[in-house]
Amino acid sequence: MKQIVFTLAALSVACSAPALAQDAAGIVISGAAARPSRPAPAANFTGTVRVQPLFDTTATTRAYSSTVSFEPGSRTAWHTHPRGQLLIVTAGTGRVQRWGAAVDEIHTGDVVWIPPGAKHWHGATPTSAMTHIAIVEHLDGKGVEWLEKVSDQQYRTPAGVRDSAVPGPQPSRAQQLMGDIAPKLAQLTDSVLFGDVWARPGLSRRDRSLVTVSALVAMNRPDQLRSHLALARENGVTRDELVEAITHLAFYAGWPSAVAAIGVAKEVLPQR
Repeated sequence: MKQIVFTLAALSVACSAPALAQDAAGIVISGAAARPSRPAPAANFTGTVRVQPLFDTTATTRAYSSTVSFEPGSRTAWHTHPRGQLLIVTAGTGRVQRWGAAVDEIHTGDVVWIPPGAKHWHGATPTSAMTHIAIVEHLDGKGVEWLEKVSDQQYRTPAGVRDSAVPGPQPSRAQQLMGDIAPKLAQLTDSVLFGDVWARPGLSRRDRSLVTVSALVAMNRPDQLRSHLALARENGVTRDELVEAITHLAFYAGWPSAVAAIGVAKEVLPQR
């Protein structure tokens, strides 16, 4: 735990106030009085929750952090983070749940990692308060996508139990397409391609989606393009960017390939 606190303190210094950019040799101390806590927005939380900022993004860093204190019975809404989220529990007992999985109980000193894009919630237990430090990174200026509130039924599901009202894990696209006839190929697609190649830090998932969509348009692969257009939207690529990429590729990949891609995009991408 001491190592975690030291690392967090170093990260806070590295990512904090603009004064650091003016005096790179100096140490910047941000006092607690300069960062007062505030009530969490009711649209995204249930119950009594307070948030105290720790540090924010800068021109050269993507991470930001806050201390979040939950009174008994309070919790976040369901939400996702494009680059994942790290929670460090500093006091009390709480709960965290990924969509389709069982509820996990978390305690003081626990470090919780939520993967990119995972739909989840976290908060206190019905009888115990909980405080955690949350660290998130921006992707294209966005750090969180808020979804629906956690219902009382979902919240009161005991730890270790999956709420029957929450659907279980769904088969991947590879499992849907190949699982019945080629389960090993589906497994390799999930573990090697998406679990390893797509997770490499050299490119963001957003950039990998743009590269993949462009290649599939150029090769005129409409069946694969259909699922990758949907994945690109999940990875933060906008509808307009995808349409513009197809338009641009018409001059390099050929008009028929671009027209075929636009036909697929018309099916997959929502209208404005």
